Amino acid sequence: MGLSQALSTAMSGIRANQAALALVSSNVANSETPGYVRKTINQVATTAGTGVQTLGVNRTLDEYVQTQLRTETSGASYASVRANFLSNLQNVYGDPSSTSTLEAAFNTLTTSLQALSTSPDSHSARTTVLNAAQAMAQQLNSASQGIQSLRASAESGLNNAVAVANNAMAQIAAINKQLQGTTTLDAASASLMDQRDQYITQLSSLMDVRVVTDSSNQVQVYTGSGVQLVSGMSAAQMSFNAQGTVTPNTVWDADPAKSNLGTISLNFQGGGSIDMIATGAIRSGAIAAYLDMRDNTLVQAQAQVDQLASAMAGALSDKTTSMAPDGAGAYSVDTSTLQPGNAIHITYTDTITGQQRNLSIIGVSDPSVLPLSNNATVDPNDEVIGVDLSGGAASIAAQLNAALGGTAHLQFSNPSGTTLQIEDDGAAGLSDVNAVSTTTTATSLVSGDPQLALFTDGGNLYTGAITAGGAQQTGFAGRITVNAGLIADPSRLIAFSATTASGDTTRSDFILSQLTSGSSIYSASTGVGSKSSPFKGTLLNFTQQFLGMQANAASTAQQVSDGQNVVLATLQKKMDSTSGVNMDEEMANLLALQNAYAANARVMSTVNSMFQSLMQVL
Repeated sequence: MGLSQALSTAMSGIRANQAALALVSSNVANSETPGYVRKTINQVATTAGTGVQTLGVNRTLDEYVQTQLRTETSGASYASVRANFLSNLQNVYGDPSSTSTLEAAFNTLTTSLQALSTSPDSHSARTTVLNAAQAMAQQLNSASQGIQSLRASAESGLNNAVAVANNAMAQIAAINKQLQGTTTLDAASASLMDQRDQYITQLSSLMDVRVVTDSSNQVQVYTGSGVQLVSGMSAAQMSFNAQGTVTPNTVWDADPAKSNLGTISLNFQGGGSIDMIATGAIRSGAIAAYLDMRDNTLVQAQAQVDQLASAMAGALSDKTTSMAPDGAGAYSVDTSTLQPGNAIHITYTDTITGQQRNLSIIGVSDPSVLPLSNNATVDPNDEVIGVDLSGGAASIAAQLNAALGGTAHLQFSNPSGTTLQIEDDGAAGLSDVNAVSTTTTATSLVSGDPQLALFTDGGNLYTGAITAGGAQQTGFAGRITVNAGLIADPSRLIAFSATTASGDTTRSDFILSQLTSGSSIYSASTGVGSKSSPFKGTLLNFTQQFLGMQANAASTAQQVSDGQNVVLATLQKKMDSTSGVNMDEEMANLLALQNAYAANARVMSTVNSMFQSLMQVL
């Protein structure tokens, strides 16, 4: 090896040392920078074996761990959002140890009724009952408002998340463009890849993503379900039509004509779009959690308080009357007492199969809602038929004959006035009517019956009516109030007719019995029980069931979130151990480079001295 070649080799070593020192300096400076991946110089011996050549920069990255980390980031974000919402929902229902809960308000109401039955003539006892009833109604109002506030928060969260996701996708595509055609990395390209990874991580906190990297350092980003979000230098864009007001009646639906909550559309640059909610494209991350809260969990919570309000109001105002057959076995029902939401119940036997069937005929005032589904009642054994009450008894008979004459083998007629007559099919002998009853709503405080509308729907009678705007039960917890007639005249808590005797506790005893001992069937939409086996119990049983279920859900969600955070922290630590900056290691590298630099410099100095000696000889 000549002196010139020796000098060239030493200089290549110096240049390699300088490049490596620059990376060590960058590593040390960025040791606390989130998402920074440790860089090393990629150097090889020259083909002649007489020097060193730098071929770019290496990122010390474990791609398998990085993929796992993104998956767990999505899961942790989903769990965190869910835990926060359920904790806030628990606050809406109230701390179980406090007196400001639904259960506490209910117990206060029943205690005041016990006192009233003990002292029925006491004006103070009557006032206490009405105050307790108002407190119960206000507790339901507050719970409903709190639930809808949380749904509105989820709607807002979706709007913000979509904006962040759009920015992340656009930045990923922009960095792809800057890296286009790159096969080897320099420090600038490696820094861009760090930035791109940060945006991908940000996107993974919002939704589940899958990333594919090609040989030219371009990434393609997909959702876990396979929908492409970023294709090279092109990014799709999501849009969200946020709604300003969220109420119990506002729901998301795959049919845009029926939906009145925001939906997420993914619009592709080449044209076309998909509804990401309808297609189930997002399965994890904050966006999936917001959707689950807005459209499922909090809708179920609203159903719980609405069902409680409905069952409580109906238990006091609904009057069930059994009809006795005449000598020919026909049953007569006075339809003038029926209001929308009221029902005629028929039990009959199919003589061919020997099977007993239950039929609920529910009145409506809006024929556009017909036919009603069997879900109009909570009893899974009910067959439901809706009839328009506006045409009178003759019209009701005609509607029922058209709907049931050929299947249930029942006959309906209007012998006179408002009477609906019900009988079997006579000589054909295909059916036998076993029982007929009606459930009607008390409209007067002095009807002569203990039933009364203690609770109203914002001042209007609550009957459970079904209209084109939905079921009256939906959102009822937010509208429930105490009957203004009772507030004006508290004596009606005792006096249910013009001749009620002083000290008569029939009505107060009835109210107390219905609230404490009356048993109801509750809808499976509340999450308590199922459609095939609905929950049946007292009002307090039901309240304790859904409050307990909610408390368990909040506790479990927090445990899951904590567990996810542990997994995420463990993976992050593993990621940092391979891709992060270790200061001790960098200092050791710095010393090694310092020594190598000094050695190369010494070689150059020695070669220089030899050149000088040679020149003196010549």
